[in-house]
Amino acid sequence: MGLISWLHEKLGGQAVPVNGEGLAEDIDEYYQAYADVYYRELAFWSTVNIIANAVSKCEFKTYSGGTEKKGAEYYLWNVEPNNNQNSSGFIHKWIAQLYRHNECLIIEQNGQLLVADSFIRTPYALYDDIFTNVTVGDFSFSRSFNQSEVLYWQLSERDMRKVTAALYASYSKLLAYSMKAYQKSRGTKGVFSYETLPVAGSDQRKAFDDLVNNKFKTFMSTGDAILPLGSGQSYTDIGSKTYSSESTRDIRAMVDDISDFTTKAFGVPPALLHGDVQGVNEVTDQLLTFCVDPLCCMLEEEINRKRYGISDFLKRNYLQIDTKSIKHIDLLSVSTSVDKLISSGAYSINDIRKLCNDEPINADWANRHMITKNYTVADLMTTMEGNDDGTAKKE
Repeated sequence: MGLISWLHEKLGGQAVPVNGEGLAEDIDEYYQAYADVYYRELAFWSTVNIIANAVSKCEFKTYSGGTEKKGAEYYLWNVEPNNNQNSSGFIHKWIAQLYRHNECLIIEQNGQLLVADSFIRTPYALYDDIFTNVTVGDFSFSRSFNQSEVLYWQLSERDMRKVTAALYASYSKLLAYSMKAYQKSRGTKGVFSYETLPVAGSDQRKAFDDLVNNKFKTFMSTGDAILPLGSGQSYTDIGSKTYSSESTRDIRAMVDDISDFTTKAFGVPPALLHGDVQGVNEVTDQLLTFCVDPLCCMLEEEINRKRYGISDFLKRNYLQIDTKSIKHIDLLSVSTSVDKLISSGAYSINDIRKLCNDEPINADWANRHMITKNYTVADLMTTMEGNDDGTAKKE
């Protein structure tokens, strides 16, 4: 019954019929469903791990008066959200809960941020939603929480995991058929002949049933074996026929289809899950543009409106999730781009060093913006020369 209960949960609450004695009517079907669930779980958690790994690489920057500051709030989000988790572990649980349940709740208790494992939300149209029966690990909070006291996210209006589960329910039948067709095309076949069928209940009938049900199976599944036959019995091997149209690659392609369904549902490029290395930069850009950036925007909006509010936000006190650190930077390959960013005055040297995960230089000149003499303001383009400060030289 434990297997059936587990399948009932993983299949999204679909009915699992059993007979009057509580045993599955066809246990083979449930073992097949058990395997199908693992295909789904592999695709789902691989997708979620890609997203969680990307978010965990982001830097949660805190600003005071529009200037980046590193204080207690910065440490809370980037290093130690609570006593039992570091930032990476906290974010992985955060994202996993969000995608698994299509919603996630984070509460603050004694200066610690905790991701709720379960809760009950009572929505209201004009008043704060109420959260009750909040549990974290094995601890249950006896109090209720108002919406204004917590951080709450809903991933989308429609739970995409349930949508994909409904799609799998039909697609798994096709996958099971392909597996059976492959096994049938590779199976060993033969003809068993006998003169008479022994009387039911006799010792001869028991030996006959053991031969048909057990010894033949062992004989066909063993490389070197001897099959003892009685008087009037014979076995003729007709060999195995391999059909060129049946191959494990067809089954693998169907398993990959399950991954594709999942990644598309959550905005992740399928090529990332397949491990393709061709065009990885374009694929990563697609992941950032259509999945990670919108997700981080949603996360930081909730943090800013709950932990800062309108008053602080208008004073330019806020938190920003910086996704620029997700992509790996090869300094040798981007050296030309770095030179242009500095020489155009767009970024200072310390800005570039932060982007490359290097420590800033403790000097005023490293924070200054520099520009080469190749650049000048547009209204001076008609003159031959200009001063270093951008003004026209006097004649």
